[in-house]
Amino acid sequence: MNVDILAAVAHPDDAELLMGGTLARAVDQGHRAGILDLTRGELGTRGTPELRATEAAAAAAVLGVAERANAGLPDGHLANTDAMRRVVVEWIRRFRPRVLLLPWRVGRHPDHRIAAELIRDASFLAGLRNYPADGEPFKPFKLCHALAFREDSPKPSFIVDISAQFERKLAAVACYASQFEGATQAGELHPTGEPLLDLIRTQSAHYGSRIRRAQGEPFWTDETLEVTDLVALEVGSL
Repeated sequence: MNVDILAAVAHPDDAELLMGGTLARAVDQGHRAGILDLTRGELGTRGTPELRATEAAAAAAVLGVAERANAGLPDGHLANTDAMRRVVVEWIRRFRPRVLLLPWRVGRHPDHRIAAELIRDASFLAGLRNYPADGEPFKPFKLCHALAFREDSPKPSFIVDISAQFERKLAAVACYASQFEGATQAGELHPTGEPLLDLIRTQSAHYGSRIRRAQGEPFWTDETLEVTDLVALEVGSL
């Protein structure tokens, strides 16, 4: 199940909303991408877990994702406990991603906030040889928090240009008809009266404008990023 980049999120559809374009771009660049959904979304008001699983598979195919798995943790009851950390550790050891994308540390849905903490802690523990979990020790090299749709986050560390992949991102989101058909809000997206796909387009255009591109997805890292060639820096200052 080894992948180069893994999106680990609380619910089916979170990856498409937060980093669907980035996953599609990674695939277009020749990388192997994966998605780990921590829960089946069984507490969702609309649809069923079985239908959502079918929609998740369809969305993964649209994005070109090579592997998608569900950890089977309880929707609405995520907790950063040793038992749940062990489950996530074992999945990280199976996927062995160099880059791991995860939610922001704050969220309207408690699962989003807790997922960020749980996934980050599990990423560290996955590298400990003596941590009691199945699989060979492995620690992702880079962890990147998705900032899409947040109003309370810091300035992004970087924004990924998803202009060429944006329509595929929308198509992947649209696969979740049980969740989003006729919707004007979703997850951390607050309603403005626009249809959901139009709202995503508006938000993504805002992020894209910050790097002088049509569409973008923002991310944040704890560590300062290194620049190896100043002359190659993009996004003009004046």
